[in-house]
Amino acid sequence: MQPASATARKKKKQPLCFTATCGFGLEPLVQEEITATGGETISVHPGAVTWSGSLETGYRACLWSRFASRILLELARFDAPTTDALYAHASSILWDDHFTWKSTFAVHTTLVNAALSHSQFASLRVKDAIVDQFRKRFGKRPDVDALHPDLRFHLHVQGTGAVLSLDLSGDSLHRRGYRVGSGDAPLKETLAAAIVRLSGWLDRTGNEPVLLDPMCGSGTLLIEAALMLSDSAPGLLRKTFGFMAWNKHDPQLWDRLIQEAVERESLGMPAVWPQFIGYDADPKVVAAARKNVIAAGLREVIVIKQRQLARLHSPAPAGCLLTNPPYGERLSEKEAVKYLYRCLGRVFRDQFAGWTLAFFTANPDLAEMTGIEWQERHRLFNGPIKCQLLAGQENTLQEHPAHRWTPVPLPAGMPGQDFANRLLKNCETILRWAQQEGIACFRIYDADMPEYNLAIDFYGEWVHVQEYAPPATVDPTKAEQRFTLALQVIRAVFGVPRSRLFIKTRKKQKGSQQYQKKDGTGTLHEVREGNCRFLVNFTDYLDTGLFLDHRLTRERLGQLAAGKTFLNLFAYTGTATVHAALGGTTATTSVDISAAYLARARTNLALNGIGGPQHQTIEADCLTWLTHSQERYGLIFVDPPTFSNARHRKQTFEVQNDHPALLRLAMQRLAKDGILLFSSNFRTFTLEASLARDFAVREISDETIPFDFQRNRRIHRCWEFRHHPQPLATGQDMP
Repeated sequence: MQPASATARKKKKQPLCFTATCGFGLEPLVQEEITATGGETISVHPGAVTWSGSLETGYRACLWSRFASRILLELARFDAPTTDALYAHASSILWDDHFTWKSTFAVHTTLVNAALSHSQFASLRVKDAIVDQFRKRFGKRPDVDALHPDLRFHLHVQGTGAVLSLDLSGDSLHRRGYRVGSGDAPLKETLAAAIVRLSGWLDRTGNEPVLLDPMCGSGTLLIEAALMLSDSAPGLLRKTFGFMAWNKHDPQLWDRLIQEAVERESLGMPAVWPQFIGYDADPKVVAAARKNVIAAGLREVIVIKQRQLARLHSPAPAGCLLTNPPYGERLSEKEAVKYLYRCLGRVFRDQFAGWTLAFFTANPDLAEMTGIEWQERHRLFNGPIKCQLLAGQENTLQEHPAHRWTPVPLPAGMPGQDFANRLLKNCETILRWAQQEGIACFRIYDADMPEYNLAIDFYGEWVHVQEYAPPATVDPTKAEQRFTLALQVIRAVFGVPRSRLFIKTRKKQKGSQQYQKKDGTGTLHEVREGNCRFLVNFTDYLDTGLFLDHRLTRERLGQLAAGKTFLNLFAYTGTATVHAALGGTTATTSVDISAAYLARARTNLALNGIGGPQHQTIEADCLTWLTHSQERYGLIFVDPPTFSNARHRKQTFEVQNDHPALLRLAMQRLAKDGILLFSSNFRTFTLEASLARDFAVREISDETIPFDFQRNRRIHRCWEFRHHPQPLATGQDMP
């Protein structure tokens, strides 16, 4: 007979071994959670935390872990140098201790510097061992279900060492049970919870009573923050776990833990909730986020609304702005995302003094575009993508104030006094006007003197000089000397360094030459126009991307846009679209044949905080697109080139010959009470007379020529088109 002490030792249960898998960077957070569950001998590894303990610690981890992906219970540990050895060891486990032949199962394998070379074949060998054992012992075998098995088994092989485990979680623990709708690439709940935790907001709720996500997507950050604040177990909403089909499942233990979690949630509910506010530009995403909030039981706690970043403002003196903005993984998106980040930084500086900004991004370099001096950085992964969580507060880099020009006379005896005097005379009127009106981009000189045949435009702190090609009768050497002198005078009068002076020669262009790229990749510079921001390129194209003579036309479109849908044909860089969007249009469509200019249009929209599917850019020939379009728009802008034979077109476009067909097609797309603005820079343009009979047409050229172009009133002509009022039905009273 054995001594009593030996019997006691024999009956004492050996601790179980568990592993919690997680995303890289989340290991310290998971370690804290396992310590709270009562785990012992905790060990941290890349992407995993192991511990020993009772079954209760494994159940608690399934119920309470916010940061782990899976909870694995170790069944066996052995050497597996070959698949035959793997099969033999897997066959030694009594599988009917864990499930019956009526249950389905799946095996997943991970290999790390392993002697085995094929994870799927390793999974197959374990599956064969299980099936063969059941068939041999019971004459029946369980089925494999790779998608929705009753039980999941996990094989991890590192070198020749293998660990075979039961997945207690079943589905990944990031599936909380509240996500019923999502946008593109939703943030996993486990990572969202980590972002909230590492942002530090949960420790500052007393001083920061608002959590705002301006690009909330499916609302995951806000939902996870609210669940954490109320001490709600993340597994409470889940209906199933992997252990529920396990033969050794302890239902009484699980029920006790569930009841404990319900009581903790009841006690943890804040007496006064902070404000949880989420915005997104995409109405479909907003609808999905609201469904998730309701499914999480937080309808009365979290407010989700559709709002553009451009219209973001602070709802309180202090709070935390926490967001996971788009990454711009595709090259075509990265440039727009860069300027979206710049917009976010500007809005934060202007509207959120006293707030904290926590910013999760896969582009930490682009995050510097925000102009925020980050105090904290946390390295995380979103799947395979390296990311950072950046946090900053009031210590921000201030935006440069608007540049003010202070022209000075030339020193006595310096050549070019006549040209300098004309510049100074223009400055007395134009510069004073621009400063009074808050206009940063304007024309200061336009071939006012025949000897100096050039145009000078100010774009903020930059000067853009265009030399008009001299007539054939002018000696080229003399013209070059005169132009060189003009540049010397410009630098002296305005004190502009060479780095801020850009020079081009404007020749008479044919076809699409005026839009063709020159050499090199130029820097984009940000300039202001009213409440809009635009990106201009002074080097790569003859035109900068912002036609200054259309300043009043764009303002007019912005004033007309409220509540209307807007169509921008020959959209170029989308500057008119930005004005319409900030003016309150409900949706915009920008059509242009150039992919490069539409890319710039998207960056201009992003720079101004405008996005979402309701603002679309379409690469197409405008005439062809109009013949297929079925939409109607409340406001249309048509600003075609004078002549185009772009390689995309099968035939050339000449505005004088083709504008009647173009405008008739465009008017078919105009709503009954809509307005169409048509503009042309063709100096000898004549509007087809039949258009004025078929539509209500009014020339508004004088109303659209800015003050700085009054000396050259032929710079463009502009008309307003409307549909004629419909005749009243017989017997209908006149108003």
